[in-house]
Amino acid sequence: MTLPEVQNAISEKKICILIPTYNNERTLKRVIDGVLDYTESIIVINDGSTDSTPEILTQYPQIAVISLPENKGKGNGLKTGFRKAKELGYHYAVTIDSDGQHYPDDIPVFVEALLQEKQDVLLIGNRNMSQDGIPKKSSFGNRFSNFWFWFETGIKLEDTQSGYRLYPLLKIPKKYFTPKFEFEIEIIVRTAWKHVPVKNVPVKVLYDPAERVSHFRPFKDFTRISILNTILVAITLLYIIPRNFVNNFKKKSFKKFLKEDVLESDGSNRTKAFSIALGVFIGFSPFWGFHTLLVISLSVLFKLNKVLAFIASNVSLPPFIPFVIAASLFLGSPFVHGDSNIFSSELNFELIKNNLLQYVIGSAILATSMSALCGILTFLFLNKLNPENN
Repeated sequence: MTLPEVQNAISEKKICILIPTYNNERTLKRVIDGVLDYTESIIVINDGSTDSTPEILTQYPQIAVISLPENKGKGNGLKTGFRKAKELGYHYAVTIDSDGQHYPDDIPVFVEALLQEKQDVLLIGNRNMSQDGIPKKSSFGNRFSNFWFWFETGIKLEDTQSGYRLYPLLKIPKKYFTPKFEFEIEIIVRTAWKHVPVKNVPVKVLYDPAERVSHFRPFKDFTRISILNTILVAITLLYIIPRNFVNNFKKKSFKKFLKEDVLESDGSNRTKAFSIALGVFIGFSPFWGFHTLLVISLSVLFKLNKVLAFIASNVSLPPFIPFVIAASLFLGSPFVHGDSNIFSSELNFELIKNNLLQYVIGSAILATSMSALCGILTFLFLNKLNPENN
C-alpha cells in the first residue's frame, strides 16, 4: 500500500494508535515521530513517568495525552487508552510500545491485514524471536505463552506476547481483572472466547540494550502470569468447552451434530479409538471427582476427540461404581498380603479406605486392560465401517 492509501484507510476504518509509556524518555520521541508519518490519531498514556516524558509530550499538541498520577501497570494504561479511544469514536486501536522495539513503519502491515478480513479480527505482531539479540527469557516466555493460549482457545499462534497489536475496540471485553503485563494475555484469550479471530502478522523487532528500558519483573510478573493461566485453564475446562459444545448442538441438526462434533468425521479411526481408550482408562482410574477435568485436559493435549473420550469416561457412572470397586479390589488382591477377601464385605468407600493399596493396584490393572480392549475393538469396528479413514 502507498502512504496515502494507508492514511486514507486509517481514517476510514477509524483506527487510532495507542502508545502506553513509562519512563521511556530515550525512545518515546522517535516512536511518536514515526507514527506521525501515518496519522495524527494518536493517544499517549503517560503511566506516571518520573523522567522527562511530560516535557517531551508537550512538543506534540496535535495528539491526545492522558497523564496518570502514578504508575499502575501496562494493563491499566491500555484499559485507560481503550476507554478514551471509544469515547473519541475510534473502532480499532493499534498498540505500539514506546521502548523502541517496534517499528512504526509496520503500521501498514496491520492496516492491510485488517482490510483483507471480512470480519473483526485481533491482530498480533509476529516477531522473529530467533534473531540475534533477542533475550533468551523472552523467547522462552513467548513459547510458554503460546502453549497456554492454544490450550485455552484452540488457536495456534507463533507470537502471543508482542505488544504490537490491532484491537477491535467494539468486540473486546468491557471489563478486565488484571492490571499489569498479564493483561495482554487476558484480553486475547477472552476476546478469542467471544469467537473473534486472533491472528499473527509479521513485524520487525529491535532489542537495543543501550536504549531499551524494560519494566518486566521476571519473578513477580511470571508468577502473576502463571496464576492467570491457571484460572483461564480452569474456566476453559469447566465453562468454555461445555458452552461451545452446547452451542454447537443448538445450531446444528442432531444428525449433523453427531457426525461433526461427536464422531468428528475428519478424524481418523485411530484417533477415535485412542479417544475411546483414553476415556475408558480415566473412567476406571481411581481419580474420583476429577474424571471430567482429566479426560478433557488430556484430550486437548493429545488432540483427541474430546466428546468421544468424555462419553467413554462415563463407564464410572454411579450405577456402575459398585462393579468398578469390586473388579478393582478383586484384581488387586493377588498383589497384597493379608485378608483381601472382598466378597465378605460391603462394597463402599470405607472398604476402599481400608484396602487402599489393593484398590489402587487393581484400578491400574482394570483401567489399562479395559482401555486397551475397548480401544482395539473400537478401531476394528470403525475400520470395518470405513477402512479408508485411517
